[in-house]
Amino acid sequence: MAIPRIRAAVLALHWQVNVIRPEGFFGPMLSGPVAASGVVPRARSFHEAAAERGLPVVFTRFTIPIGEGELVRNTGFMRSVGAAQTDFRPDSPGSQLIPEMIEQPTIVFDNQKLSGLAGNKLADWLADQGIDTLFITGVATNLTVEQTARHGTDLGFTVYPIADCAAAPTAEAGAASLANLELTTAGCRTADQALALIDPR
Repeated sequence: MAIPRIRAAVLALHWQVNVIRPEGFFGPMLSGPVAASGVVPRARSFHEAAAERGLPVVFTRFTIPIGEGELVRNTGFMRSVGAAQTDFRPDSPGSQLIPEMIEQPTIVFDNQKLSGLAGNKLADWLADQGIDTLFITGVATNLTVEQTARHGTDLGFTVYPIADCAAAPTAEAGAASLANLELTTAGCRTADQALALIDPR
């Protein structure tokens, strides 16, 4: 059965220079695996296809405004980005969406949390749009994708991580994360499988 268009959205997580590109803050850890995986063109195509079918494509960015916003330095991850926060200012080069996707967002939400649904008004916006189903893409699979997918499920959304539109620092980490998400969400799907759910053809 198709998912009614008005009730589903794509949630595109951390497709920003700091995460995807070699010159970004996380470039040494993630840019190589991202490039090797070919995930950027696949995700770009999926976002385009979903938008053509009438779904909003919602992007999130990890940014740190002056004053640190809602950043809490309660993990090694958050301490490291807090120490380098000028690289994450909303107008910094590293915070910008990658060129391949700069034209794609229906709307963009910034936050200082690992989950794209935490510390911003995104969940409220989705509810206002009548959205109850999320197709999640992003980097890294075992960080923001898994955290957001679990969070979204707890908030009551039906969540489908898009397995071939996400990448992790290692293939093993990505596979383990997707195995977890298979149990804790509505189940992982490929881009083609998700499009079939949206609009069978």
